[in-house]
Amino acid sequence: MVRITEELVRKKSEHNERMISTLEEISLHQEDIERIEHVQNWCKDLKILLLQSNLIARLENLHKLKRLEYLNLAVNNIERVENLEGLESLNKLDLTLNFIGELTGVESLRGNYNLRELLLIGNPCADYPHYRDYVVATLPQLQSLDSQEITPSERLQAQRQLSQHRAVIVQCQANQAIERDEQRVRVAEQQAALADQCADIKDEEERTRTFWNAKSEHCPEIRTEIARQHRLGREKHEPKSSQPHAKRQPHLFAPCGRPYNLNQAKLPFNFQDEPAHYSLQLQVYRHLDTALIDVDVQTNYTRVIVKGKIFQIAYNEEVQPGESTVQRSQTTGHLMILLKKLKVNEMLTIKRSPSKGAVHTATAVQTGHDPVPLRGAVDIANICPPADLPDLI
Repeated sequence: MVRITEELVRKKSEHNERMISTLEEISLHQEDIERIEHVQNWCKDLKILLLQSNLIARLENLHKLKRLEYLNLAVNNIERVENLEGLESLNKLDLTLNFIGELTGVESLRGNYNLRELLLIGNPCADYPHYRDYVVATLPQLQSLDSQEITPSERLQAQRQLSQHRAVIVQCQANQAIERDEQRVRVAEQQAALADQCADIKDEEERTRTFWNAKSEHCPEIRTEIARQHRLGREKHEPKSSQPHAKRQPHLFAPCGRPYNLNQAKLPFNFQDEPAHYSLQLQVYRHLDTALIDVDVQTNYTRVIVKGKIFQIAYNEEVQPGESTVQRSQTTGHLMILLKKLKVNEMLTIKRSPSKGAVHTATAVQTGHDPVPLRGAVDIANICPPADLPDLI
């Protein structure tokens, strides 16, 4: 069973910088999804939800989407219209090519006052006598049914005969329900017999051929089984694509130890070389959480990790990591790093620390911006040249 996961939703929301809380449109079509879940809690601002060409059997878990205007569930396994009363802004509903036989379920849409377009073509109910007249009379707010405009005269005539048409519809859907129950039993027996037949075949290709050559009925169970076979076939012929590739680790340093310049995230930046300091402005995403940014300042390079992607820049003169400051603009979200240069005379006058190689963490300046902690900064405040180094004057 394919589930709607947070990773899937974020993957499909790349146009919104993978932010799902503010998402207004998402397409989850052709994913073999079998159940609607989580979307109404993660994406409450949705206006367009596309779920066509899946294996969804029931309309559910959508009532919190108060702003949803367009819902597409074409080519699924839905058999009844239900649980859509909470979609106050729903304007268009597409249920093309499902298995809806209980046509009276459309009466639950009477409270959806903004509903203007409804598509039910390709469902068993669309073959009932007086199908169109019944739907037109039942839902007076509709302007179009199955892509055909509803005229005022058509609506008036349908409303006059609504009670008679409804009686016919009820009888038709009762007959269809009996046929559907018989079909479930019949298809279950056919699938069991086919499974036994395939189990006796040792050759995998012959077993697959036997399945595809077997006669089948058009129903939700067969559609689900066909999708499963397609999925197994893809996994068989594309085993590498079904497994996540190991991420290639970038080279951060040359063999001689010199740091490379790297911009994995492809972020725009501005690097200025001033007499007393370097300034680095990195244009990170405006809505990105500061917790996803890691800044590491060293004496000869600065590394910024944004959502796991590395930005690294090297500089010619050494800097003082302990004196560096990091600020983030609350307006643009950009990161500003000021790196104080280490002067030659400072290197000659400072004394060696009793504990060699001490490491401390520098702290960002509190200036009304979100601070970003610096890690791994080397403390050079007490380092002095060897005793035999001659004085430079």
